[in-house]
This record gives sequence, C-alpha cells and structure tokens, in this order.
Amino acid sequence: MSTVFDKIKEIETEMARTQKNKNTAYHLGTLKAKLAKLRRELLAPPKSGGGGGEGFDVAGTGVARVGFVGFPSVGKSTLMSKLTGTFSEVSEVEFTTLTTVPGILQYKGAKIQILDLPGIIEGAKDGKGRGRQVIAVARTCSLVFLVLDVLKPLTHKAIIEREMEAVGIRLNKQPPNIVFRKKDKGGINMTSTVPLTNLDNDVVRSVMSEYRISSADISFRCDATVDELIDVIEGNRAYIPAVYVLNKIDQISIEELDLIYKIPHAVPVSAHHEWNFDELLEIMWEYLNLVRIYTKPKGKLPDYSAPVVLKRDKASITDFCNSIHKGILREFSFALVWGNSVKHAPQKVGREHVLVDEDVVSIVKKN
Repeated sequence: MSTVFDKIKEIETEMARTQKNKNTAYHLGTLKAKLAKLRRELLAPPKSGGGGGEGFDVAGTGVARVGFVGFPSVGKSTLMSKLTGTFSEVSEVEFTTLTTVPGILQYKGAKIQILDLPGIIEGAKDGKGRGRQVIAVARTCSLVFLVLDVLKPLTHKAIIEREMEAVGIRLNKQPPNIVFRKKDKGGINMTSTVPLTNLDNDVVRSVMSEYRISSADISFRCDATVDELIDVIEGNRAYIPAVYVLNKIDQISIEELDLIYKIPHAVPVSAHHEWNFDELLEIMWEYLNLVRIYTKPKGKLPDYSAPVVLKRDKASITDFCNSIHKGILREFSFALVWGNSVKHAPQKVGREHVLVDEDVVSIVKKN
C-alpha cells in the first residue's frame, strides 16, 4: 500500500514530466490541488499520543517572536548568544542544537522573543530530521531569520524556501486578493476585476472538482495563479516576513560583500565578530512593523523609559488601552495625543484614532 510520501513523489514526478501549456493547464491544476491536499495530510498532527517532541512547545512571551531557521552549523546559536545573552550550545559539529532554545532581546523598549531552532535539512517538509517540528514552530513566528552561510547562500536559500513553501509558509508575500465563498447550490460563479493571464474557467473548475466543491463564488481582484487559488481554498497558509541573515562575512572579500547586498531582504553579518548587528536589528524592527507609544500620566512628564509596543496595523487608542488594562475603556472619556498622528499638540481624540510611532498619549477618564 503506497504511503502519503509515495503519493506525493508520484505527483511531483508527473508534474515534472508534464509540459506547461494551455492544453495541460487543467491536468496540472488537478495535480497541484491533489499535492496540496496530501501535504496537508502530512502536516496534520498524529492522532495517536506521543506529543510533538521535547523542547519544541515554547510558551510565547514579549510583543513579537523571531525564529532562527537554517542549516546546521551556519552560526544560529552564536548569533542567538551574542544578541540575547542566552546560552545556546555552539560547536563545529552539526546538529548541536536539538531543541528550541528561547531567549529575550530588548530593543527600542520592546521585549522580543528569539527562538534558536534546530538545524533544518533538505527533506524537512517530508519529516526528515526534526523538520516538521521545526517548521511548525516557524509558523508561529512574527518574523523568520533565515541564517545562511555566506559561502553558499543561494544554494541553501533555494532549498529552505522550497521546504517552507511546501508546508504552507509564504515568505515575504501578501495573501492573494481572492474572495472565496462556498455555497449550497448555484454552481461555480467566477468574477474578476483584472485580466487573468494564468487562470481560465477550466483550470478553476479542475481545482474545484478535486476539492469536491460544486458551488462557490470566487472573485479575483489580482492576476492570481493556480497555486494562489489553492492557498485560498486551503486557508491554512502562513504569510511571514523573512530576513536572510548571511553569516560569516569575515571570510569573504569586499567585492563579494557588494554582491551579497544585491540579494533582496538580505543582511550580511559576522556573528563571531558582532559585525553589522545594528543594521540587522534595525531591519528586524522594520519587518516586525511595530510602533512605540509613550504614556503621559495627568500633570506629569511622559514616561519614555517603558513604551507600550503595538503592531502598526493594530495601533488605535482602543488597542493601546487594552494592551495596558482591559478595564480602562469602561472609564474612557477621550485621549490627548502629542506626535505625528495629530495636526496639533495636544489633540483630543476618540478611541478609533490610529497612533503612529513615538506618539505620546494621556488618557482622560469619565468624571
């Protein structure tokens, strides 16, 4: 009896030998949908007992979580130790880190959790090594640092991206602008606000048929691919920003370093010598999309020592109040805001007002 692995291998082989053209689009769409369903089956946790593996279930702490993912012995543990002061065993031997090692990094007043994950290997998506557990933890991260050896960055980068892609992690991508709604009857209704160059009715119907969906409304608001349509149907994809941390730059020339800088989302560092950590931390802050809001008690100066750190897309006065204490909103009358989000300082605002980085807020309670 063939296993899920065997079925995946068969479909991948079939896809590899199928030429891509208009005549084969329907067939390829069906194969891709089958592959996505099998991968979901593979990633589902086992029904029997046994847990997820010692040391992988790490309690969340801080305002964001950054995971270090990479091949064994690329310097993840050294980088972790230098950035956080947390000891993570370092050795020239591969697979020194066997469990997730958590640490805390304080930056710009924010407490950020750093996770040093065990080295990933090719075939992690199929469960090789501890690949599936590592990738499961990576899915929970706000940002992924893909730590690469600068002497072979593009080789490792391509392999890790392929492994991540296969298990539903989309690095540095936004969810496709597709609205998908299942119905009880009425057939497949497909509309688009832009010309579709990668999909047609037949391909969409082949995917729907594979998922046994006979009635649905699908609205395309972008020039989507069949893979993006499958992502929306599956509904379990993780869209995570990633920074490629190219370690060991002390081993290359200035000319090679100039080439490295041309890789998108890349930051070259030397964990051993602590070179270029400032740029790495600044990029980390930018990709985490965080804002600092300072509190100002009535009649006192603002407290710049302990900012309230929020996600940029969840930085309203309501979010600010809830992050301090859920009870504040019950007594909330209005807020006074100083900073770039208001036209004059202080400005009286309501709970829907959206704050920006380094605003100062004073909450006024009801009498």
